[in-house]
Amino acid sequence: MTAAFLLLATFVTAFISGVFGMAGGLILMGALALVLPVASAMVVHGIIQSVSNGWRAVLHLKWIDWRTLAIYLAGSAAAAGLLAFASFELSKPWLFIILGLVPAVIWLPKRVLHLDAARPHHAVACGFVVTGLNVVAGVSGPLLDVFFADTQTDRRSIVATKAATQVVSHGVKIAYYILPALTAASLPSVQWLLVAAPLAILGTTAGARFLALMSDVQFRKWTKWIVSVIGGVYVVRGVLLLVGGSA
Repeated sequence: MTAAFLLLATFVTAFISGVFGMAGGLILMGALALVLPVASAMVVHGIIQSVSNGWRAVLHLKWIDWRTLAIYLAGSAAAAGLLAFASFELSKPWLFIILGLVPAVIWLPKRVLHLDAARPHHAVACGFVVTGLNVVAGVSGPLLDVFFADTQTDRRSIVATKAATQVVSHGVKIAYYILPALTAASLPSVQWLLVAAPLAILGTTAGARFLALMSDVQFRKWTKWIVSVIGGVYVVRGVLLLVGGSA
């Protein structure tokens, strides 16, 4: 039942990510955290999301903003270097709470936080903070969206470029948590991952077709509300775990 649940979650969340370029990873991280230790959930999430995002980047290859991606990589490399000297792992209650609070950044007024990934110094900052948050909370899509929300480009370019950046961020996360996960011997079998990977690709492909039917206005509106509702559910879940004394 656990395997079936995770495989279904893989397909559904890949589809959602294929449409909105985010939200799917947020849901999948929560699903994995329900049934796996934190380190293992981080590694499995990173693998599945790398496949999903990588395939999405391939599907929209001609739309990737390579200049923004290159600058993002500089910030991401800086975060990876800093994380190499740190060691920590969140408890499940706090993991859910942080996951739930991440989407709140998309509601900040522009006068408080006005970012644009098309600007070089913003793209570097994006790579640094998004990669760092991805390692801490497992996901960083809502924060990444803040950097792209005001970027004046086609929705397909936004989805494609974000997908490429997330492959990098998830790669850093896998490298950070792989040893604790292997030590705990709690990773799913290779056979499970071999089934999950094609499902992630199928879900992403289906989502890409749905994306083509949406307008830019619909895309931005639904993205904001979906991640906010999910975030609220996660905060409640984390608080209940804290009150119940679960770790």
